[in-house]
Amino acid sequence: MRLAADLVAFSARLGHDFRRPDLLVRAVTHSSISSATRPSNERLEFLGDRVLGLSIATALFGADERAAEGQLAPRFNALVRQETCAEVARDLGLGEVLKLGRSEMMSGGRRKEALLGDAMEAVIAAVYLDAGFDAARDVVLRHWGPRIAAAATAETRDAKSSLQEWAQARGLPPPAYVETAREGPDHQPLFTVEARLSTGETASGTATGKRAAEQAAARALLARMEQKND
Repeated sequence: MRLAADLVAFSARLGHDFRRPDLLVRAVTHSSISSATRPSNERLEFLGDRVLGLSIATALFGADERAAEGQLAPRFNALVRQETCAEVARDLGLGEVLKLGRSEMMSGGRRKEALLGDAMEAVIAAVYLDAGFDAARDVVLRHWGPRIAAAATAETRDAKSSLQEWAQARGLPPPAYVETAREGPDHQPLFTVEARLSTGETASGTATGKRAAEQAAARALLARMEQKND
């Protein structure tokens, strides 16, 4: 089986030359276009999630020998969550090579965060089945590398949860999040989200994923409120 030109280019960006091209084809095949003879990427997604998790956990464990479990866990969660997988997928142009049914394509499937995150996990599984764990780990480290390095030193707490806890402690309802802008091409959109408290205070955040933008907005609003109350 020979890969189409767009998948050959994607494979090059990924940094892995598939000995079994059918694995990559399956990894980019969404259930909306699957059939008895064309399996979807859902089973690969299941496997890729575990391969990604072990790769990230091992990298974090070695990156900071003094970090306690309570520090490693939030770093791990930040790196394997769906929005981070989707960010890596956008960096690689994965949305452009996905095989989608017409309805999914028309509804913007190539830029949906959940779909991109799932497909990225499926691609990792395809590399694992094609060449083993070391090859899959190398792909993960290559494309998650800067994020892993940043996670070892950055504060990775869940800002949305922290802001909600702050609001609840003061008898306020949970914050609201409103998408106020979306820019950029379909394969790499940039979202701006505004976090709002019932008391009227707001703050905005911008990121390549909607959930990441919500986190950025929550972080900005929490910092503003904590500074205001100091």
